[in-house]
Formats: sequence, C-alpha cells, structure tokens
Amino acid sequence: METTQKPEYNTQRDKLKISEYGRNLQLMAEHLLEIEDRTKRTEAATMIVSVMAQMNPQVRESNDYLHKLWDHIHIISGYRLDVDGPYPAPTPEEGRNKPEHIGYQKNDIRHGHYGKIIKEMIDEAVNIEDEEKRQAVAKAIANQMKRDFLGWNRDTVNNQVIFDDLKEMSDGKLSLPEDTMLTPSNEILGKMMATQPTNNINRKKKKKKKTNRPKDNMGF
Repeated sequence: METTQKPEYNTQRDKLKISEYGRNLQLMAEHLLEIEDRTKRTEAATMIVSVMAQMNPQVRESNDYLHKLWDHIHIISGYRLDVDGPYPAPTPEEGRNKPEHIGYQKNDIRHGHYGKIIKEMIDEAVNIEDEEKRQAVAKAIANQMKRDFLGWNRDTVNNQVIFDDLKEMSDGKLSLPEDTMLTPSNEILGKMMATQPTNNINRKKKKKKKTNRPKDNMGF
C-alpha cells in the first residue's frame, strides 16, 4: 500500500535569511557547506552569486554590487561559508550592528509649507536698511507666503496668520500693519484652478463630438 507524502509548508521550514532570493537559492547556499573540496566550493559559490545578480539586476546600478552579493551569500549560509571569495567575509557581529543615526533635518517643520526659498527671502529682507523698501519687500514676501499656504491647504487663510508667520520667521524683524491688503484668497485659488491640467476635459469634448457625428449617405 502506497503512502502519500504529506506536503511541507513554508511555516514548517527554516526561516529565509534574505527573502528576496527565495527558498531555492537558500537551499543552494546551504548545499555549499556540504562540498568538502574548497576549490569546488568556491566555484559553486561564484556560480550562485552570478545567479543572484540575474535575479536582482537592479543591484548592478551600485558600484559595489558584487561585494554586496558576496555578503548576502555569507549571510544566507549563516556566516558558515568558507571560500576564497574576492572580498572579506562579513561577521555575524556586523550583521547585528545598527547603522549610525543620520539625525533629523533641522529645517523648520512648522513652517515647512512655505519652503526654503521663502526663509531665504526673509533672511535677505531683514538686512534691507531702507524702511520703505523693506516694507515693500515684506509685503511681496507675505503675498507669496499666502500663495504657498493656499497651495498646501486649498481652503482660505486669514491675512493675520500670514503676518504672524512672517514676524515669527524673521525673529520679529519683519512686521506688517494689520490693515495691509494682500491678494484675496479667492483670486489666488482661481488662478490655481485655471492652471490645472485640462486633458480630461478635452478628452470628454472630443468623445462627445465623435458620438454626435452625422451619418453618411449609406446610413451607417
């Protein structure tokens, strides 16, 4: 009486070291450990590395992609692979070490919707000695800030919000009177809507024009 072999599920198998390469390649890497001859083991490892490169052609965009692939095959083999590879074998300690923290950006996140250029304009404006000219530049900057604000949040914004942000971003060196008139929000939003792509509208017009085409003399 024949006995049917029970299927083996992935949950019952060893966890994949690097899932991108799949289980078959992991089995190939583990088989390397059973090859006693060092020269043949190295040749087989080189062949597997070439297969890994074919499986992930995007890695070739990196200058050190071969080094990475050799590191990967050592990792997949559980750091037990002993071959004459072109690069030093990585150690388990290196795999466990966390990368250095690159730190956070020091940009002003609260006013990030205005962009870096606005901050640079403000820094330049505070150095203008002529009061009348400085106020004119401050008003121009405020109008641009309002456009940027509405581009980020297309609703409306009170001018006083812009004045307060301008004053805060300039460390109190630029301020505008409360009765200063800025470009109205509806005018800015109207221009934004007018510059939106009209491809969908044009396609609908062409489709409608095509369906209303008069029949020819044949009646088709």
